[in-house]
Amino acid sequence: MIVVSDTSAITALIQIERTELLLRLFDGIIIPAAVEKELRRTHTTLPDFIRVVPVIDPSLPLRFADELDVGESEAIALMLEGRGDLLLMDERKGRRVAKRECLKVVGLLGVLVAAKSAGLLNSLRPVIEELERTVGFRIGKELRDRLLREDNKEE
Repeated sequence: MIVVSDTSAITALIQIERTELLLRLFDGIIIPAAVEKELRRTHTTLPDFIRVVPVIDPSLPLRFADELDVGESEAIALMLEGRGDLLLMDERKGRRVAKRECLKVVGLLGVLVAAKSAGLLNSLRPVIEELERTVGFRIGKELRDRLLREDNKEE
């Protein structure tokens, strides 16, 4: 499965040194040029397995310019061009637009749950806590409690 990613999930995984989860879960990770530019503002190097893929039709991202930032718009455009199977995006507005466009979307928490199911993580708790502490990752209390309850059941 090829994943097209926006900036935030990759940034978070870089900061907690867990990008290998993407490599082990998916067949490929691609990002548009705008996401690469956003990532390079804070990260001097990016994981070798992430490929930068240009948007072919420059009019596609413009469809979302009033609603989204350029990285989100280009990521959605790559999906609409059929370049990926799954969109990795956490931002609420971006996810809403992607769903409106009938795209398959997953967030960082979905990636972590998949990693746990695949046996790549023993527990979600330490990773979620590290994201909250290191990255300032915000998760609703109900969702956090549910994930951690389910995590405890599986341990």
